[in-house]
Amino acid sequence: MLPAGLHEADLSAVKSRFASNKWRRELFDGLVEASKILNRAGCRYLYLDGSFVTGKPIPNDYDACWDPFDVDMRHMDPVFFDFSNNRAAQKARFGGEFFPSSYEVKEVGRTFLEFFQIDKFSGTQKGIIAVGLTNDPMLRYS
Repeated sequence: MLPAGLHEADLSAVKSRFASNKWRRELFDGLVEASKILNRAGCRYLYLDGSFVTGKPIPNDYDACWDPFDVDMRHMDPVFFDFSNNRAAQKARFGGEFFPSSYEVKEVGRTFLEFFQIDKFSGTQKGIIAVGLTNDPMLRYS
């Protein structure tokens, strides 16, 4: 588990640290695909959480939320708003789940950005990865 707070990283750093085996690289490739779509729509930040950002050798997936500020929704793929069937379409396409960071998690009364920073088992603060998409070198030519 990461120490509490937002830990800024570009996609290359995420790849270097967390895409350490074949399955993790597949998940990372899906994250990059989603990041390209978000970046084209004007998204500035993506926040990464879940077992992918832990030492778990074979994480199920990753959880992400994205900053909707200044995003041109006309350029967003509808899959980012398909929360049906436990986000099956998002998982099938990208290997992970995506939520707008400002949406509220109704059960806990917090935004996804706040919710992701709380350990679900202990209730203590934990860290997540903040990926700035605007100038990320891996997205420069997408």
